[in-house]
Amino acid sequence: MELQNFRFEIDADGIALATWDMAGRSMNVITPAVMEDLSAIVETVASDAAIKGCVIASGKETFSGGADLTMLQGLGAEYARLAGEKGPDEAMRFFFEESRKLSLLYRRLETCGKPFAAAVAGTCLGGAFELALACHYRVLGNDDATRVGLPEIKVGLFPGAGGTQRIARLMQTGDALQLLFRGDQLRPLMAKNMGLAHEVAPRAEIVEKAKAWIKAGGSAVAPWDLPKFKAPSGKVYSPAGMMIWPPANAIYRRETHDNYPAAKAILKSVYEGLQLPMDLALKVESRYFANILRSKEAAAMIRTLFLSKGELEKGARRPAAVPKSALRTVGVVGAGFMGAGIAYVTANAGMKVVLVDRDQEAADKGKAYSHKLVTDQINKGRAKSADRDALLERITATPDYAALAECDLVIEAVFEDPKVKDEVIRKIEAAIRPDCIFASNTSTLPISGLAKSSSRPGQFIGIHFFSPVEKMMLVEIIKGRETGDAALAAALDYVRAIKKTPIVVNDARGFFANRCVGAYILEGHLMLGEGVPAAMIENVARMAGMPVGPLSLNDEVGVDLALRILKATKAQVGEAAVNPAQEQILTALVEREGRLGRKNRKGFYDYPPKGQGQKKLWPGLADLQPTKLDPDTISVQELKHRFLVAQALEAARTVEEGVVTDPREADVGSILGFGFAPFTGGALSYIDGMGAKAFVELARSLEARHGERFEPNKLLLDMAETGGSFYGREAQKAAA
Repeated sequence: MELQNFRFEIDADGIALATWDMAGRSMNVITPAVMEDLSAIVETVASDAAIKGCVIASGKETFSGGADLTMLQGLGAEYARLAGEKGPDEAMRFFFEESRKLSLLYRRLETCGKPFAAAVAGTCLGGAFELALACHYRVLGNDDATRVGLPEIKVGLFPGAGGTQRIARLMQTGDALQLLFRGDQLRPLMAKNMGLAHEVAPRAEIVEKAKAWIKAGGSAVAPWDLPKFKAPSGKVYSPAGMMIWPPANAIYRRETHDNYPAAKAILKSVYEGLQLPMDLALKVESRYFANILRSKEAAAMIRTLFLSKGELEKGARRPAAVPKSALRTVGVVGAGFMGAGIAYVTANAGMKVVLVDRDQEAADKGKAYSHKLVTDQINKGRAKSADRDALLERITATPDYAALAECDLVIEAVFEDPKVKDEVIRKIEAAIRPDCIFASNTSTLPISGLAKSSSRPGQFIGIHFFSPVEKMMLVEIIKGRETGDAALAAALDYVRAIKKTPIVVNDARGFFANRCVGAYILEGHLMLGEGVPAAMIENVARMAGMPVGPLSLNDEVGVDLALRILKATKAQVGEAAVNPAQEQILTALVEREGRLGRKNRKGFYDYPPKGQGQKKLWPGLADLQPTKLDPDTISVQELKHRFLVAQALEAARTVEEGVVTDPREADVGSILGFGFAPFTGGALSYIDGMGAKAFVELARSLEARHGERFEPNKLLLDMAETGGSFYGREAQKAAA
């Protein structure tokens, strides 16, 4: 048996060990070649009477991240070719059979007559976990690196190799649906407690434990293939079933607003599959999977959240000629909420941190935030006291700028005021080494303007984190007019070290993300001023695909900050740069009512003390509305369009102005940075998805009703005229 991706050996007890270890890859992934090898292993084990069973393990630190999604993209291209040559029916037949090959392979493994056990350590996700689920016994390594799960929903897909059917037969239906809808990664003990694993053992013992199960006469029949098998929640059509399915359908609609076809396909696959024998259930799952695989939502989400995100994280925008940065010590100046978060993620990545603030008390308070975050993890069983002690040991809190002398990179995170930043920049530069890279965590102030306070603008760059730093995965790197390649490379190396996703943009007020966020929040404010009920504004925004409504989002970032940015823009750019209706609402809230947002428990919402109920919209918002519209007369579809088109137009303007130079960064940044309707693939994919011509027509219809902020820019008009797209332009650029 010739194998390219597995090592295969049989011990003295007749138990085979198939070690998955792909050459030239840091992680195992499922490819056509891997499927061929696995099929050969299954047939060998099944046909050789001397082999009692087989353990599947990994020869790498992790088990596998699942299927190579570029393989699935290739299927789509082949479908398009066949549809053109032989018609859609023939193409769909091919597509269905090809897309279910992995499911059929796993079912063959499961029913081959010999016991298979999976010995899993490290990451085991997607199609790899479906392989483990098809095995008759699963042993997980009991360490912090081991995670299992089915995250396909996060890229617009769903588990199509038996995942929906096996999970629904191992767990209570409600729990199974929640796991499939959320795509969570589970720790070993959690997976065992949920019935998804049989045993948890130290990493070094998992293979022997799996072999011991086979040696002891482990069964080669899956539970659902036994004649008397009953699903954990009973029959679909039963009193118990009727307690599950109507609420499940309601929860699906509440959480997805019907924007995610894959979520509906999960619901249908489980509902229909539980009424059928396993082989027919798998066929039903495969039909839904083939349909979802061809959906525009899956194509957009795979491109943005898998391919583009991965490329950016691996350094797609990093200057190739600059050697890798040696970042051992990082300075953070400003120990407030943002600075404290930056200090934590930096120390958590293993680097030393010098945390500076105006006095020792303020610096210590910033360090205490790291103590709190790790303590929370300890209380949840995700860290140990020794981990906390080691992390805190790496953070030096001090009011002394001289402590920055040995830093390789310094990030200032002080108050968003040009005068304050100017003073701090000069103090820092007086203390740091000549080769130290200087970064500002400004959210709106142009980097080139701040760099005027620097004596070395070539080493000055923006590193814009999103709040809260420890949770938000996006980092916006801003190049000033004089920023050099060394500074850019160091910033990208730093972001990679802290395991976040970078986008690189050129300098402008608000950069990329905050300009789009500003357009979203503005639209919410203007709707409120027009008389749209506040609850309708928030609910329709979520229906459009946004994670939170614009009024809630404004409370999170601070209503007072929004007013401060508006006033600064008005002073520096002119009155025409701000909307008077928005200014009126913000001024009333902040200056008349003292409502600053979540920070003082009152903004657009009222926030009760912790444990005393949920936030509620402030009733006084109605008094800020000169007129009140009847909600039954308002077009929900138009409100949804206003929210998405306003942001997409702003994203298109940043491309035309040269702020964003790569559509991948606009799409990844819009989803990770401010949650732009992920099912669209991002702000520019939203435009490309409907076509520039249709988008321009939509924008013009909104412009006619709501004003010039919806006016399409010249780039969009040109693309509408020529039939161009943002990704098409990028492909032409790459080919040139």
